[in-house]
Amino acid sequence: MADFLVLGAGMVGVSTALALQGEGHAVTLVDRKAPGRETSFGNAGIIQAEAAEPYALPRDPLTLLRFALGRSNDVTWSMGGVAEMLPALWRYFRNSTPARHAEISRTYVRLTERSTRDHAPLIADAGLENLMAREGLATLYRDAAEYGAAVADAERVSASYGTRFRAVDGADYAREDPALLKAPAGVIHWTDSWSCASPGALTEGYAALFARRGGRILTGDAASLQQAGSGWQVETADGAVVAEQAVIALGPWSPRVLSRFGYRIPMIYKRGYHGHFAAPRSPLRPFLDVANGIVAAPMTGGLRLATGAALVTRQSAPDPRQLDRGREGISDLIEVGERIREPQWSGARPCLPDMLPMVGPAPRHAGLWMNFGHGHQGFTLGPTTGSLLAQMVAGETPGGFGALLPAGRLQR
Repeated sequence: MADFLVLGAGMVGVSTALALQGEGHAVTLVDRKAPGRETSFGNAGIIQAEAAEPYALPRDPLTLLRFALGRSNDVTWSMGGVAEMLPALWRYFRNSTPARHAEISRTYVRLTERSTRDHAPLIADAGLENLMAREGLATLYRDAAEYGAAVADAERVSASYGTRFRAVDGADYAREDPALLKAPAGVIHWTDSWSCASPGALTEGYAALFARRGGRILTGDAASLQQAGSGWQVETADGAVVAEQAVIALGPWSPRVLSRFGYRIPMIYKRGYHGHFAAPRSPLRPFLDVANGIVAAPMTGGLRLATGAALVTRQSAPDPRQLDRGREGISDLIEVGERIREPQWSGARPCLPDMLPMVGPAPRHAGLWMNFGHGHQGFTLGPTTGSLLAQMVAGETPGGFGALLPAGRLQR
């Protein structure tokens, strides 16, 4: 067995550390912050077993025009952000053709269909069942024609991948969920997804489980990673730590660290925001208000409203206009309540142009591994890709997951 450094203590990094530990390796988890305090802290808390297909870049001119003119709350952008990410966005656009997207989805669904099954033992062993709900995810449509098209697409997804759903008349759904102030046109209820009342606390709980099993968690700077003889070294608050092998699980910060070793990794950074509100009544399950591009999810800290994507530079100042628009738009569906005072959170979803995470060995550096680029689904897929990486370390080739390997996907 080997010594490992795992750099990054979000859901992906913590889950990877647990998977390697489970194979008998000695693992040190390193991050500049406590586990679960970055991107894993701020998502909508949904383990999206229904996400059989990754989010493609729309290709129809009307939708792209709406994005360009700022008429959709799903996506906002800045000229600097688009210019900075243009090569990655172009590759994303090319990978979003129907044929290519279908090919990618055949791998993607093999990941998401495992998600709840891979989380389940960790939730139980961490003693955090109290954070979980298994009521699924609802997608609410205000327009009848849009709802009809959504039902047809849900039937296609279900027939293709076995993803389960209910198509519910809006009035019936409003009776089912008393938190709604009025009935939408209709609702797609994806029944297999789970939700978490505190995604940051779940990640912290997984890290505590890792520590109880003998793992070491240190505060350190991933940018200090360097080769040390036949192994790898990183600087921590406890001094330099050396291990035989290292895993880059740094989400949106991964390309920057890997660029020091000659790897060029185009990435789309989809910034998102959330806010908590003192809603007098929580919804039965998390729901997406499609018309306003906002997710409402019950959390321990109040009703969390989470936004879509902002394509801006990494250095851009916070601009929570999507959150403000979403709150205003959703307020006729649910009583949101007063904003809870807290620092404005934002985080970047690390999306690779082919919409698949990068999992496997670095092609040109022995003992260096990659596990990042999960896009919108790092919280969902952390235990799954952690398990796959541990299999690869053991010399196994997980069937059907060759598309995740870094070889052939990295620019020189």
